[in-house]
Amino acid sequence: MTTEGSTEARPEGSGATKKFEAPHRLEKETFFTHVAGVTMLSFWRTSSWIAGHLPAGPVYRVGGWFSMIGYGASPTRRRWLRANFAHVLGVSPRDKAAHHMARAAYRNYSRYIMELMRLPWMKREDVDQLLEVKSLERFLEIYRESKGIVLVAAHLGNNEAAAAGFAKQGLEINVVGDDSSYRELYELFERQRESWGVKMISWHNLRGVYGALRRHEGLVLLVDWGYREDGIPVKMFGAWTTLPAGPAILAAKHGSAIVPFSINRLADGTFRAAADEPIHVPSNSPADLARATQEIATALERHISPAPEQWYIFKTIWPETAAEAAALEARHAAVMAAEAAEVAEAAGGVSGPSRRKGR
Repeated sequence: MTTEGSTEARPEGSGATKKFEAPHRLEKETFFTHVAGVTMLSFWRTSSWIAGHLPAGPVYRVGGWFSMIGYGASPTRRRWLRANFAHVLGVSPRDKAAHHMARAAYRNYSRYIMELMRLPWMKREDVDQLLEVKSLERFLEIYRESKGIVLVAAHLGNNEAAAAGFAKQGLEINVVGDDSSYRELYELFERQRESWGVKMISWHNLRGVYGALRRHEGLVLLVDWGYREDGIPVKMFGAWTTLPAGPAILAAKHGSAIVPFSINRLADGTFRAAADEPIHVPSNSPADLARATQEIATALERHISPAPEQWYIFKTIWPETAAEAAALEARHAAVMAAEAAEVAEAAGGVSGPSRRKGR
């Protein structure tokens, strides 16, 4: 990563992407995409006003009904969700347990959307009460001790509650956002988050990303945008997949700590934060990047497991074939073997050609 729009040579064998890419790339904006964006913005504003002025219970129930209609009308998303939850539960995608979990995740996603719509109409003191702050005590210590923090999370629970809760604690938090589709709606969310003191950084604003860490602030990255074969191989829920290289590369470059976190919804409608101990990346060597990214994957697994139905991600997280999974395992093994060979050679443990011939 260098400057905006440029590429960076990736560490050999690391699987790191050549540039900091958006989760979903959209072609150049056209008249039709602009009209779609304006239409979506109008729909959102209207729905938000209605949801914000009705009692919460009926809003969530109606949203749940519509979510089931959407679930039934979205065969591709159903297939993706079942495949993902099959890995989480250790069953076949055709198993009823995977089906039930997928439906529950769809309902929870609807709940999240309704909560997001209601947020602008809530009193600030009510928004501040959404996040249980006692769970943030250790995180606050890590934040103050670190040279910037790369916060990594999954689409779990309600990360908007985290934004409001972090801002309440006076933390400098920056969220890297995907503005590659529905720009008008993105700008609305940007203004809303900034009203809480949370700064938004567009995915292609590399100077903004680097600047946040140079100022020793927090940088939030969601890392479960779907399987990409050019990511760093990791093992999660017992199967090989990939995660993006960005968090580990940024942490290594700036000497920042990586802190996996999650925000889970509680039965009373509030949220609890969970933050892990910091992950340190000593260098940008392929092996160090691989180890740090595996630690992120292990943390995601730990955060998702207690309430997997709160995990809403509508992309496949694991490769679809055993051959792809085997290739990822082989790539990981090659990176680790290369490092082991370098260490052995540096320590004098590798004999030269003359010694191997008995000379």
